[in-house]
Amino acid sequence: MTNLIIDIGNTAVKASWSDGMTLGKTFRYQGEKVMDFILSLVNKEKPLVMVVASVYGISAQDESRLRNVCKHLLILDNAHPEVLESKGLPSYLTYDRAASILAARYLFRGRGCTVVDFGTTLTVDFTGPDGRYQGGNISLGCRTRFKALNRYSRALPLVNTPETAPVLGDSVTTSMTAGVISGILFEIEGYIGLNPENIIVFTGGDAIYFAKRMKNSIFVVCNLVLMGLALMADEYVKNL
Repeated sequence: MTNLIIDIGNTAVKASWSDGMTLGKTFRYQGEKVMDFILSLVNKEKPLVMVVASVYGISAQDESRLRNVCKHLLILDNAHPEVLESKGLPSYLTYDRAASILAARYLFRGRGCTVVDFGTTLTVDFTGPDGRYQGGNISLGCRTRFKALNRYSRALPLVNTPETAPVLGDSVTTSMTAGVISGILFEIEGYIGLNPENIIVFTGGDAIYFAKRMKNSIFVVCNLVLMGLALMADEYVKNL
């Protein structure tokens, strides 16, 4: 494995060594010492290319620290929209979302894709058969919806994602679980209906949970974001 790819998301950091599109072991971290976690990954091996995609801006100090532990550094944050534009994607996309789109476009060349990422937010993005980005939407993720119900209504408890959920509730708790889970399923079914000929790709922490509850044929690619970042790293290496 020659490259190190890192995805700094809203709630966690994911990382993996990669060689081309092949991923090695995936590492996950939740905490405040993100830079220490990243530096721990390069204690024994110095990557050729380190790709760091972040929903937050990378400070000049942190960028300097990262450059010292790799041969080439590619920072992907809101201060570097030119990489998105070079790939035909709008500059407002976060790089984790963009990476999912690029990976789906690569994996399913010649087919339109509906890419659904089940994370802190629920994102739905569409590409055409020619790979062109057609747009997408953002709403609250599953766990975020449960937290919002509890936070903004004093009468409602905090409920965890259930193993099973009825279509209709018969108590406060089951009404909440049915409302959130069925609501997301109906939402996704509506998006799928917009382009029924598309390949449907689920990714993110709750991808398998919802894929099992869909009637449609679903491709679940859990590491879609990391695959997209690995693709960026590979293209970067080829242009060195």
